[in-house]
Amino acid sequence: MGWLKRLFGMEKPQNAQVNPAPQVAQASTNAPTATQSIPPERLGLNGEYDQSGLAKRVALAFDQDQQLDDVDTLWVAQTGSTVVLKGKVPSQDILNKMISVARSVSGATSVDTNQVTIG
Repeated sequence: MGWLKRLFGMEKPQNAQVNPAPQVAQASTNAPTATQSIPPERLGLNGEYDQSGLAKRVALAFDQDQQLDDVDTLWVAQTGSTVVLKGKVPSQDILNKMISVARSVSGATSVDTNQVTIG
């Protein structure tokens, strides 16, 4: 089972991207020229606003990495622009790889691994 399916109960959307271009949302119908940008950590899989956008894009990045596709004892969350990893990983090398992949996702400013155990 993939990361997106296990963590968010969703299949990979057709045009999902780890680092999509943000969609520009109209700020108000009264002011059609006013636009509002989406913060990078709230950017969804297709460039839409998503409260858990960063965590979903990290999960997608993990799905796309052959070395990480069979780790099913770890969860991905976010606190603002911090990616939070929780659970258990088989080795420090796998954890290091996950941290590297998570940091490469647009909007991630740090990766919190305080709740991860190795073994």
